Amino acid sequence: MTSSSTPSPAPSEAHAPRSPLRKLSARGRDEAHRVASPLELFFDLCFVVAIAQAGVQLVHAIAEGHAGEGILNYAMVFFAIWWAWMNFSWFASAYDNDDVLYRVVTLIQIAGVLVLAAGVSRAFEDHDFLAVWLGYVIMRLAMSAQWIRVALSTEGTERTMALRYAMGVLLCMVGWTGLVILPEGARPWVFLVMAVIEMCVPAYAEKDFNSSWHPHHIAERYGLFTIIVLGETIAAATIAVKSAVDENDALGELLPIATGGLLIVFAAWWIYFVVPIHGRLHSNKQAFLWGYGHYLIFASAAAIGAGLEVAVEQAVGKAHISTLAASAAVTLPTALYLLTVWALHSRYFKVGTAQQLVLPVTALLVIACTFLGDWAVLAAGVVSALAVATGTTLTARMVARDSRERRETAAAPIG
Repeated sequence: MTSSSTPSPAPSEAHAPRSPLRKLSARGRDEAHRVASPLELFFDLCFVVAIAQAGVQLVHAIAEGHAGEGILNYAMVFFAIWWAWMNFSWFASAYDNDDVLYRVVTLIQIAGVLVLAAGVSRAFEDHDFLAVWLGYVIMRLAMSAQWIRVALSTEGTERTMALRYAMGVLLCMVGWTGLVILPEGARPWVFLVMAVIEMCVPAYAEKDFNSSWHPHHIAERYGLFTIIVLGETIAAATIAVKSAVDENDALGELLPIATGGLLIVFAAWWIYFVVPIHGRLHSNKQAFLWGYGHYLIFASAAAIGAGLEVAVEQAVGKAHISTLAASAAVTLPTALYLLTVWALHSRYFKVGTAQQLVLPVTALLVIACTFLGDWAVLAAGVVSALAVATGTTLTARMVARDSRERRETAAAPIG
């Protein structure tokens, strides 16, 4: 890395009174005990409100038989949520000075995502993206202001990087206006082009100087957001089951879905956190690929919850779709989640063909479960749980074998 690091504060300085306004200079990449701040946790919780709204609208779209349109709108809205969250997370990892102005600007970003969340239903139902666009503008203007503060607090190539970020964010906002002024048929193309341009801004901004994000802190931030999204998935599925039981007294039909859904979410948590990914985040190239790939992880994790709601509604006769379509609403995002976690995380820590094949094969089996009718979700949950058991067993055998070989080597006579 070419970024510079600033030393961590001495223990005696950690609790010393500090000025309410300070320079927004880089934090040290080698800081010890770097963890997520209360403000970051609050930020995550508020963003999940928007994710929940997107999930609710996705459920309605699929249940009404408009899956293609619903998935497209979901992808567009989720990108806005995820991209704003990700930009803040990496910025905070490098430059969080926790002064008054930093906190105020961050709270403005939170206000922006709440405006976005308020407009999600109109985006899905009426194809009116004005409120979504306005919320995104608020978040991105606040982000640009943070980068301008960095530019005012630094010099040289670091200042150039900050200015590139600020200008890139502002210029992209001009392009996003196409979602509110262009004809409806052009909006998917506006989204595709602008999403690509947005993702190019960090690579361009940091081509001469890399921001000093903290690998362990970034891994923790992504892990915490994954937990929150999976928690939202459980909450959404629980509410759907409760409503169905209260209104239809259909516990027998819903028990397999609830059990399978719970197994899927438990397996999703286990698979994500089984490896310490922060050890691989050494360069911007690795980090960008890993960070960008989480769009699919977060979106699929949230979509699992929406799929479980669809399966519940279909089971009690409230959704106007087939059992096959309702099953696919659960199995397809589950398979996507498994494949993406394997590609970004697990494959770097697997030894041997058997370990490498566990998650890809599981994803294929989960897709095959789609065709099992009313038992599809339960079968997908069992398959996911068996994948965890298989992976754990293979790892335990490898550890035992390595331990035995080390003992035999140590006991072998010398000479």
